[in-house]
Amino acid sequence: QVQLLQSGGRSVRAGESLTIDCVASGDTFSRYLVGWFRQVQGKEREFVAAIPWGIASAEYSDSIRDRFTISRDNAKNTMYLQMNNLKPEDTAVYYCCADYLGVLREMKNGIADSWGRGTQVTVSP
Repeated sequence: QVQLLQSGGRSVRAGESLTIDCVASGDTFSRYLVGWFRQVQGKEREFVAAIPWGIASAEYSDSIRDRFTISRDNAKNTMYLQMNNLKPEDTAVYYCCADYLGVLREMKNGIADSWGRGTQVTVSP
């Protein structure tokens, strides 16, 4: 299974944009369903977005739809989460995950082979 490496925490102001990334190593990245979750301290981890290993379209949670975009570059073994018009309520630790030939409905329930260690994103008013 892949190992996932996330970059360090970032701080931005409300209304600004930010892209975070997650680099995979150790297996064939293109065969993995990949996604992003986020977690606010004291709350459960929340599904954000996922992009399949095949030709299906990406899926997003309603809370961030039209503001966030998930993408992947299989040649670079990297997934991205572009976040626009950030709000203070987007403040959370963002986790990337990957599941070999994964099924989207399972990933939405938090099932994945590999998880990154998280990237703290802080949005100030």
